[in-house]
Amino acid sequence: MNGPSTKEWRAATPVSVEELAPDATACVAAGARAIHLHPRDGEGHEWLDDRVIDAVVDKVQDACGVPVGVSTGAWIEPNPARRLAPVQTWRAPDYASVTLSEASVGVKAGIWSVEDANRLAATGLGQKVKGLLIEPVEVSGASALSVSEDIHHALNRLGHTAPRLQRGDGEATWVLLTAARRRGIDSRTGLEDTVCEPKGELTTGNAALVRSAGRLGVNSVH
Repeated sequence: MNGPSTKEWRAATPVSVEELAPDATACVAAGARAIHLHPRDGEGHEWLDDRVIDAVVDKVQDACGVPVGVSTGAWIEPNPARRLAPVQTWRAPDYASVTLSEASVGVKAGIWSVEDANRLAATGLGQKVKGLLIEPVEVSGASALSVSEDIHHALNRLGHTAPRLQRGDGEATWVLLTAARRRGIDSRTGLEDTVCEPKGELTTGNAALVRSAGRLGVNSVH
């Protein structure tokens, strides 16, 4: 729903819990079945502290009634030990995303590349993760499909069978969402990924993106 983005990037980006809760409700009404967000404190800063995470997630869950997950991005807390400590105290999130480029194990493992698929295999925990996020980042719209196909082939070769969800960002967003529909796997969209609708016009917000994704046959929000 927001990622590390700010209102300077897109005014419609929900930052406070007072914005996130109704926006999540609107996204669910538009067809989303799960929510992923980056909780902020009262000053708009991302934290992993349970007092921030649990307070925001609780209110959003109560408002929208679907699973709510959060990020463990290394930019929030670069030190691995200090990042792990607060995560162990969380009680509210339904799931958390961990990018394999940033950590060796995750609940939902973010796979940005074939190398990340190999990293997951090396941990020996590939069959224990809750899901796989196929999410090539900083790739062009022209190359996104090829990169994602290479990732899927690598995951198949390595025997990773956890449920897959595919998303893109920037100009690759709608390419990868459409490809996810063809594969019959879940996807997600939101202002963390793009500010544009499929035809390039500026979106009005998360719920509008969910509606557009629904017309492609995908139905989750990030």
